[in-house]
Amino acid sequence: DECRGERETWKDFIYNPTTGEFLGRTASSWGLILLFYFVFYGFLAGMFSLTMFVMLKTLDENVPRYQDRVANPGLVIRPHAAEILFNSSDPSNYNQYVQELHNLLHQYNDSIQERNDLCLVGEYTEQNNEHIKKVCQFKRSMLRQCSGLPDTSFGYAEGKPCIIIKMNRVIGLKPLGDPYINCTAKRDSLLQMQYFPPEGRLDKMFFPYYGKKAHPDYVQPLVAVKLLLTRDDYNIEQTVECKVEGSDVRNNDDRDKFQGRVTFRPPNTNELPKVQ
Repeated sequence: DECRGERETWKDFIYNPTTGEFLGRTASSWGLILLFYFVFYGFLAGMFSLTMFVMLKTLDENVPRYQDRVANPGLVIRPHAAEILFNSSDPSNYNQYVQELHNLLHQYNDSIQERNDLCLVGEYTEQNNEHIKKVCQFKRSMLRQCSGLPDTSFGYAEGKPCIIIKMNRVIGLKPLGDPYINCTAKRDSLLQMQYFPPEGRLDKMFFPYYGKKAHPDYVQPLVAVKLLLTRDDYNIEQTVECKVEGSDVRNNDDRDKFQGRVTFRPPNTNELPKVQ
């Protein structure tokens, strides 16, 4: 009888035919509760959607809202490796570096760049009112001996390797002055180098950059540095530092002392250096 009474109690709790209650509530009570939660969560969803809509309306799809941490670009060096170590008489030692440079310069092929615009040298290419921005020509042939065209090994076969330097993209950057790349060797005697384009110039016509969406085919200006190493340089630990000079771009940030620095430390006369 006791078990039977408990079963009857549970049945009445689930559905009581006398009062018409389901789980302790009448249909009108359940309706009011469901209506409350429907209105409450609908209001929350509407507030969230309105907030997101207003926030997205304040954003520019081409320009990040905050760029204070990337106001000054760093330098990127190619070939990209913690260490570049090779034997100039063995192509298998440096083929990976040569291939990386060819891959980098593929988009700079003259046949591709001829589709782009001839821009005014020494002048910013400002296009604030253009939906799709034009791209200024930078042909790989401008890098001459470091273009991989007259010498497909980029100088590695002769022990006078080319290093290609580019500046990181920063949307809206317009460097003042006449920016150029300058490399110096930290030693008593000079280390001979050649720059391509001449004087390592980063022409202002390649600035500003408008972002991936507005400037999809943009190519950065490059500077190639050919290191005219001699046999006397092979057994000397070298430190070569490259910086952007001639403009307001910062190049002495103590928090990033290795920005744009290239280090060469050849172990013997047959091998050539490592790059950091």
